[in-house]
This record gives sequence, C-alpha cells and structure tokens, in this order.
Amino acid sequence: MSAVEDRIASLGLKLPEVVPPLATYQPAVRSGSYVFTSGQLPMVDGSLPLTGKVGAEVSPEQAKELAATCALNALAAVKSVVGDLDKIVRVVKVVGFVASAPDFTGQPGVVNGASELLGEILGDKGVHARSAVGVAVLPIDAPVEVEIQVEIAG
Repeated sequence: MSAVEDRIASLGLKLPEVVPPLATYQPAVRSGSYVFTSGQLPMVDGSLPLTGKVGAEVSPEQAKELAATCALNALAAVKSVVGDLDKIVRVVKVVGFVASAPDFTGQPGVVNGASELLGEILGDKGVHARSAVGVAVLPIDAPVEVEIQVEIAG
C-alpha cells in the first residue's frame, strides 16, 4: 500500500473502487504529467447516500461530507490511471458543483469538504486552486459533484 493510501486508512477511510461512468466518458485521463478526472459524484457502494438540493432536502453539513466522498472517489479515479497515489506531485485544481436551492449561497463551504480532505490526505501537495459553483441540478439528482486535476511525477 502507498503512503497516501496509508494516510487515507489512518483517517478511518478506504479508497473505493472507481465509480463506473454513467455515460460515455472515462473516469480519469492522463495527458503528459497531468491527470484530469471526470466529475465524481458522492457514490458509495454504487448508490447515492442522499439526493436533492443543498439548502432544501440536503443540509450544507451533509453536502460537505458528500463533497469529501467525491474527492475520495476522484483519488480512486487518479489511481486507476497512474497506479500509485504516491506519484501525485500536487493537486492543481478542484472544481465543485453544488445543486443548490434558489436561495442557497454557501457553495464554497460545501466544496471545502473536498478541499479539506485532500489537504488531510496529501498535506501541502493537496493545496490547490478551486472553483465552487451553484447549479440547478446534477446527474441522478446528486447534491454535489467534484472534479480534480493533479500533477503526476514520472
């Protein structure tokens, strides 16, 4: 097991299997020294633990936890392409989409779930640029979706 996976385990988490695509795309693609993930939903064992809009059916706190799940799924997608998460030089960018009730404006706090988890797992390598965007709806009524771009050694 890699040092990154050891760190994941020390946080009481487990790197999941790669979430199968819901349409025609790859979960992650490498181009040169970068890996770009597709948007990752907060799937756990093949299903969404919660559905709906943040600020309505889903609380911001629940959505923040779901964003962390998305980040963990994104790391699984990265591993599927590079084989070893210890090859991560740094997380370059995180983009988070939050299915939001019309009056909900706390998207940055929700996406902090992904950012904070990446920092806990990767330390300084997890510090990144980021966008947090509110949207009307996400695939299969997911409350949040996260994609990451990482730089890879070798």
